[in-house]
Amino acid sequence: MIVEAGPATAHWGYFDATLPPVAQIDSGAEVTIRTVSGSPEVLDAPELADGDFFIPTALRAIHAAGPPALPGHILTGPVAVTGARPGHVLQVDILDVTLAQDWGYNVIRPLSGALPLEFDTTTRTILPLDRHAMTARLPWGRDLPLAPFFGVMGVAPPPGWGRISTIEPRAHGGNLDCKELVVGTTLYLPVHTKGALFSVGDGHGAQGDGEVCVTAIETALDGRFRLTLRDDLPAMLLAETPTHWITLATDPSLDICAQTATRNMITWVEERMGISRSEAYMLCSLAGDLHVTQTVNREKGVHMMLAKALL
Repeated sequence: MIVEAGPATAHWGYFDATLPPVAQIDSGAEVTIRTVSGSPEVLDAPELADGDFFIPTALRAIHAAGPPALPGHILTGPVAVTGARPGHVLQVDILDVTLAQDWGYNVIRPLSGALPLEFDTTTRTILPLDRHAMTARLPWGRDLPLAPFFGVMGVAPPPGWGRISTIEPRAHGGNLDCKELVVGTTLYLPVHTKGALFSVGDGHGAQGDGEVCVTAIETALDGRFRLTLRDDLPAMLLAETPTHWITLATDPSLDICAQTATRNMITWVEERMGISRSEAYMLCSLAGDLHVTQTVNREKGVHMMLAKALL
């Protein structure tokens, strides 16, 4: 199944458990989801006016349909998974991620980012992308290797939350901005409502841990996913690479993020290895690596990585 991006399949700026699905698949099935990215200020960039870069028709159509319901990201979805219910965990296998256009953008805005008071003017940069070399050309002439991933992957939030912004990552996932979630990795999301209602967007060509100026190389991506329901996993934000387990945590406080990511890894290790909680805590201190996922989405992020070989 392919879910195209467009006005009928996009929700701009929000998650909502009452949002009807645009498609439905069985557990274990694959779906390709196409996404777009870009605000009006981006489309007005002079570099895009001469037609040298490809601008997806879907992006223009979404803009023509009206302004966003809330400030935030353009997401494609949601996709319902038959039989999903609260208590399940949705296993999201990221099978493929491909660039859908030949440019990305970065924006620095006053009063935002990790240094909100140090940049007083908006700076918008269009970055050419080479889809064959998988590089971005930086303004000073150097090429940056691309490692594309989706900044936002999430299920619907708990129904009682109502309509929420896509900006803050929370228990439903959402704007996690974890650069580890590339092709070949898996994200595990606790399900909060019937159908799970998976949505994706905020394509990134490349990003550093922290995403300190708020934006990465923002671009359009196509993703192919396998969505599988699990009833044997704890209700925590969890990810898996070929070599590591990752616990992800979000909170306005980086200290609390670090505590939650550590606490969840202790729980994960304890359950998988059958060792004591204090032994799991020791292993996390000896071999677990805490990373600042992002510092700029109001709810900040920290993730802990632990090598699978140790488990």
